[in-house]
Amino acid sequence: MSQRFDFTIVLAGVLVCSMPLASQSKRPLRANPALPPVVVPHGNPQTAAKVELGGQLYFDPRLSADDTISCATCHAPETAWANHNPVDTGIRGRTGTRNSGTILDAAYMKFQFWDGRATSLEEQALGPIHNPVEMGETLEHVVRKLRAIEGYRTQFSAVFGTDVTTDGIAKAIAAFERTVLSGPSAYDRFMSGDNTAMSVAAQRGLQVFNGKGGCHACHQGPLFSDQSVHNIGVGMDRPDPDIGRQAVTNDPADRGKFKTPSLRNVALTWPYLHDGSAADLNAVIELYDRGGVSNPTLDDRIKPLGLTNEEQQDVVEFLQALTGTLPHINRPALPR
Repeated sequence: MSQRFDFTIVLAGVLVCSMPLASQSKRPLRANPALPPVVVPHGNPQTAAKVELGGQLYFDPRLSADDTISCATCHAPETAWANHNPVDTGIRGRTGTRNSGTILDAAYMKFQFWDGRATSLEEQALGPIHNPVEMGETLEHVVRKLRAIEGYRTQFSAVFGTDVTTDGIAKAIAAFERTVLSGPSAYDRFMSGDNTAMSVAAQRGLQVFNGKGGCHACHQGPLFSDQSVHNIGVGMDRPDPDIGRQAVTNDPADRGKFKTPSLRNVALTWPYLHDGSAADLNAVIELYDRGGVSNPTLDDRIKPLGLTNEEQQDVVEFLQALTGTLPHINRPALPR
């Protein structure tokens, strides 16, 4: 049978959400006043029971072919809902070619996956399950496995009025992921009028970010992302480069383009870039300072910057000030 789990989100030491969520399920999804409420699709309204079910599915390794890999394997709450390996490791030790990134605040993002092949959390949720490198399962078989578990059958019936389905799996996981939101950062407090919230170095870094560095051209708005895709040249000098967005659109102009990630909490989610090739923020800043990696579809905005060492360090200080309070979610007991 299903077991309810303790679902808590703690922001700056203040309990703002705890299971059961029935009385809170209709509240706007927002953990940071500097960000707008999360848009919830009409076809997948948030409910406490659905979020609980989605949390169980998110942490359940039985969604993988060998029962060893869950969504949380590559997007763990203990590592800012990402992981610190350059690329993902899936079933039977298989390794991919791209960094996992974080699902923190992913509910705000237009594109899911580095190449933007999914445009909703619902669409994204099923991708890793049937990816042969990641979870290596078929959707048909995962449905059969979950239908054999009484606790899941009971919950799917209560939440969706159906037996276990792939549509329900996707909707439940997406509903859970919409609650994985970060809270205010030092930058947000600074912008709200607290002049002491950011260090002097971080304040200088903000000026470089918006000025000489030109970072704001793509990392703009409250999420520090233009919600688009760009080619900065990473990996394009390899014999067989990852062509990124081109594989989705078949448009040669999209060769080597990858989505602009949000910079919120970026200091917690190393390594960086779509292939995890930058070990730390210093390496990322140095890449941009060099003007990326030259290739025929390099974005026009990527040019050598001529930043001093101090300016580079100041930008890193600023990026660290984008770290917000994180949701704390206890791992659930799984249905048996």
